[in-house]
Amino acid sequence: MPHSEPIDLVVRGGTVVNADWQGAADVLVGNGRVRALVAPGAFPSEAIRRAGAGELDASGRLLLPGGVDPHCHVGFTSGEFTSLDDYRQATTAAVFGGTTTIVDFAIPRPGENPADVVAVQRVKAADGLCDSALHACVVDWDDTVPEQLRALVADGVVTVKMFTTYRGETMAEEKTILKVMTHLRDLGGMVVVHCEADHIITDVQERRAAVGAIDAGHHAATRPELAETASVAEILAIAESVAAPVYFVHQSTPEAVDLVARARSRGVRAFTEAVAHHLVLDDSAYAGPHPERFVCCPPLRTATTVAGLRSRVFLGQVATIGSDHCCYDTAQKESARHDVRAMPNGLPGVETRMPVLFSELVVKRGLPLGRFVAALCANPARLNGLYPRKGVIAPGADADFALWDPSVTREVRGSGLHMATDYTPYEGLPVTGWPSTVVVGGRVVVDDGHLTDAAPHGRHIPSGALGPALIC
Repeated sequence: MPHSEPIDLVVRGGTVVNADWQGAADVLVGNGRVRALVAPGAFPSEAIRRAGAGELDASGRLLLPGGVDPHCHVGFTSGEFTSLDDYRQATTAAVFGGTTTIVDFAIPRPGENPADVVAVQRVKAADGLCDSALHACVVDWDDTVPEQLRALVADGVVTVKMFTTYRGETMAEEKTILKVMTHLRDLGGMVVVHCEADHIITDVQERRAAVGAIDAGHHAATRPELAETASVAEILAIAESVAAPVYFVHQSTPEAVDLVARARSRGVRAFTEAVAHHLVLDDSAYAGPHPERFVCCPPLRTATTVAGLRSRVFLGQVATIGSDHCCYDTAQKESARHDVRAMPNGLPGVETRMPVLFSELVVKRGLPLGRFVAALCANPARLNGLYPRKGVIAPGADADFALWDPSVTREVRGSGLHMATDYTPYEGLPVTGWPSTVVVGGRVVVDDGHLTDAAPHGRHIPSGALGPALIC
């Protein structure tokens, strides 16, 4: 048992849960890192006192790695709307929900260079209560892009988001996607794609607008499942043609996931991300009194589709589960509810991602704890070049973890959350299991539902090159 390094915190009596192992262990922390996992009681109270270390009693609780949310939009501007949170607010909400690392997006506005936007966004990390990483974004190809990609990867930004929709704003043409994929392949990076076929969506929306069915209550029909699967098939073909890795964000249908799974069976390094609201909510929300609160892209799907998507989690076909956090409020949503083409798209969820999915997948449906940790902690860290620094409780890893009470029950209420909005899409949902204590970099930041350390110690964490050894 290594004691050469100073120990300043000992977490005792809990059950450590990693993606590949779980068991009773005490965790020794020093200088913000995990120093050792030892047998329960192997570092006795007297030794803790001599070391001048703090002590956390985790008896009866699970000790999970801090969540890694691979899909967060903080202070994001789209069209006329900007989401309402900054890094301080978003990361405060994150840690209350057990997430200790977020991956944000540096998305350029028209005329901006990807590398310049990353540089501006990176500085914001220092305002956070936890660490963050970044996805870059390329919209148009020009002669400067190859050098920007090389500089980004060298500086620890290895994933680049691209959109196949939102023409005139963030949409990239197929040729641009192919070129970025090819360059990132050789640099150890990966393209991250929002897949919805813009031509299909535009046609459907124009036809629905002509008959007065383009408001929030009709949102699900304005972005059909076919638009997603058609785009996924096209992007998979591009990736396969140049032997490049590709990661699909917020896949919302079992058919889209199956396309990726079949490509993986052919040797394509292709990965599926799902997001919490597509696994829990369905399109019946659009028939309720506030359909605008549920407008997101892709939209919420039918209950049958949601069940099919959940089944792919249990089949092991979903690599990661994010939140796609986008913190608009009701007033912003209501201002354009008559036309979803003008509405701000996205749902707040960085705080609720882990508790809601723990309850819905682990407690209600029996997903093994290790699989839960893999999808919400370890795999997001791996696929963003952050593992084993993040997503695992192991010697050398950052001391980021959450103590979960697996039996506590509560109802999700927007008034009891910490996101910079006035609502949650999970209002009134009964949840079993919630983090009671959250440690970031060896510091207790949340304890018994209270913020105990509000000092901004957030860091931008550079990602390592992904290379050929991505998870399978």
